[in-house]
Amino acid sequence: MEERRAPPPPVATSPASTPAPLPGAPAAQRRALRPDDGRLVRGRQSRSRIREAALGLFREKGFDGATLRAIAARAGMGASSIYRHVRSKEELLVEELAARQEEAWTRFREEDDRRAPTRERLRRFLDSQHALLAQEPDLTTIALRATTLPKPRVARRVLALQDRTIGLLFEVLQMGRMRGDLAKGVDVLAAARALAHVTSGARIPWANGLVSAEACRASIDAAVDVLFTGLAAR
Repeated sequence: MEERRAPPPPVATSPASTPAPLPGAPAAQRRALRPDDGRLVRGRQSRSRIREAALGLFREKGFDGATLRAIAARAGMGASSIYRHVRSKEELLVEELAARQEEAWTRFREEDDRRAPTRERLRRFLDSQHALLAQEPDLTTIALRATTLPKPRVARRVLALQDRTIGLLFEVLQMGRMRGDLAKGVDVLAAARALAHVTSGARIPWANGLVSAEACRASIDAAVDVLFTGLAAR
């Protein structure tokens, strides 16, 4: 009769040989970052220093007066090292614009009263957006300029921000139409695009120093009124 042998003891596996969890696995199943993954942390720290240095120089010298070399020097890195993180100063400014718009959208969602009339909700959204942009007019200037630059990487990012704005405006207008604030046959997407284009146009003279921030805001309010009132005789 053949002797039965006990199964061998399980082989201990080292953390390095443990298979990585599948995407979406619970946090408890995720392995701690390996020591060499500190490069990710250092990369985020470098980008943070670059962002702070860029904003400081933009305020001191204006956007056109700041250079990537000067930004790199203030961030404490070599002129060539900065290109590992960013390709142009336009890209830096667009990233800052994106962060500010995200802040405006988050603030609006937190404070938004969906029971308020649609016109009032639109005004609050546009006011929150304008208040943040008014803190740094250079952000608006470069955003408007970037849409016509021969740098598709930057232009695409600016246009993507505009598309997000259109999406939020669409969301507000769509709810207004559903509850009867807007005409049943109104093209909500076309209306959202019209509002986005009008607000961008209103910011051009302000960004170039021709009108005050308050005059720009009043112009945007007037555009909202015109959109709601309509131009055709009734």
